[in-house]
Amino acid sequence: MYEYKFHRINLQTSLLRSKKPGIDYHEIIRDHARQGWRLVQIFAPTVSIMDGGTSEYFELIFEKETN
Repeated sequence: MYEYKFHRINLQTSLLRSKKPGIDYHEIIRDHARQGWRLVQIFAPTVSIMDGGTSEYFELIFEKETN
């Protein structure tokens, strides 16, 4: 059996209209790995075609085996 954990990362629009994470997601992944979590997916849903089809956020999906 597995347990799952989701961590949402909001994206911020820069001056050139590109979107970047508001925080260091690499460190979040390292911290979770130290706690026994395994990164299984990064999910970035599209918002709308009118917004250029870009996401406002992405989610890090972790799993850990339970006893």
